[in-house]
Amino acid sequence: MYLKKTNKKQKQKKTQTGLLEKHPVAVTLWLKKIYGNRPVPQYEVNARTIDILYELVECNEARDRDVSLLIEDMKQKATEYEAEANYLQGLLAESLGLSLSSLSSEGTSYLNVLVNSAMTLETKDTSLASFFSAINDMTSELYATESKNREMELELSNLRKKLTAAVMLEKQLEEDLKKTEELLEVEKAKADSRSQNLKFLKDKSEDLKIRIKAAEEQLAATGLDQSLTHESLVSLSEKLAGLQEEIVPLKKKLESYLDLTPNPSLAQVKIEEVKRELNALEAEFSKQIDMLTLEMPEPSKLQFS
Repeated sequence: MYLKKTNKKQKQKKTQTGLLEKHPVAVTLWLKKIYGNRPVPQYEVNARTIDILYELVECNEARDRDVSLLIEDMKQKATEYEAEANYLQGLLAESLGLSLSSLSSEGTSYLNVLVNSAMTLETKDTSLASFFSAINDMTSELYATESKNREMELELSNLRKKLTAAVMLEKQLEEDLKKTEELLEVEKAKADSRSQNLKFLKDKSEDLKIRIKAAEEQLAATGLDQSLTHESLVSLSEKLAGLQEEIVPLKKKLESYLDLTPNPSLAQVKIEEVKRELNALEAEFSKQIDMLTLEMPEPSKLQFS
């Protein structure tokens, strides 16, 4: 088994060596053929260079073969066309007595027009049926092309309208964006102003709180009764307002009794009762006022820093 593999490798190596020996010869012959009497340019001779040049040799030979086949095919077609032309010329001469030499210049011109028309319309021959069929086909194609053009023009018109609307919308959006940015700038300025005013009011409030506290401490140091502080005065004012509110329904109640038909004994009792309540409230009200008046120190004795 090992000997078989060894022999196979040796055969492959000999085959590759043989090909490598043939490649330089083929490349040299091809270069001499290409350059002819001119000297072949110097090149580095190595395996890679030889392989590349040999590939070029193969491609060139394949192209030459293809060109040769194409030339042979064209020569054969030219021969066939010439034979067919001679046949038709002989047929015209025999049946109609016409030949190229006997045609006038006008006839030759008409014949050329007929030939050119047949080639343009791509007819199989110059018969009227072929011409009519080709003309109908071209007319149908023309109508189809015109219809397609109208569709494309309509589509183009719609696209132009859409494009115009899109451009107008873009301009409107740009204007709206500009107005919004300006409005935001104004609102931002207002917000900054409000923020500054709020900060000023907060600072002012803190300053007033500090000054009120200092004034209260100074008043307390001078022996002022705590009942005359701001909080106490506010509380007394609230109580006073409450007493005044309590007096109002009593007065209305009294007025309602005054409007009734007098019952001397019962009316007298109710009137006395209401008068006592009213007098008690007025006395309490007067007492509170007197207390505020008596406990309030003289303004000249209070000094604020």
